[in-house]
Amino acid sequence: MTDLTLYRPNVGVVLFNADGQVWYGRRHATPGPHNWQFPQGGVDDGEDLTAAALRELKEETGVTSVEFLARTDDWILYDFPPETLNNPKAWRGFKGQRQQWFAFRFTGQDSEIDLAADEEIEFDAWRWGDLSEACDLIVPFKRPAYEQVVAAFAHLAGRKPV
Repeated sequence: MTDLTLYRPNVGVVLFNADGQVWYGRRHATPGPHNWQFPQGGVDDGEDLTAAALRELKEETGVTSVEFLARTDDWILYDFPPETLNNPKAWRGFKGQRQQWFAFRFTGQDSEIDLAADEEIEFDAWRWGDLSEACDLIVPFKRPAYEQVVAAFAHLAGRKPV
């Protein structure tokens, strides 16, 4: 049985547009090719997971015009690569991250997206794409987690809101 206390609590967001495409951000100052991902971030002590997902989405993309679609049932885990574990300040002693993933439908206009909405810039470019691209865009150590996210939300891809 996995000890969840070894994994930093985290949330991730898959943002769908009206055409069923998903939002991808290119990680700021990160060389390619695997530098595109969905918004994600840590959960503050005592913070509600949905509130954390909405906060991270706003901080990283500027987006607030959303409607809830779905959430993963269980924690999705991934381990940090061994070469990054040598920096104890970077991961605060955690072995990896445990994530709850949320799917939201973007109900605003693309002009709402503001990558400089927060002082800490997470992404330097963005685009809409197919959910099926996710596993090829993400850094390899996160690929198994993204495979689970894609499977969890595949039923939402390519569909317009009712």
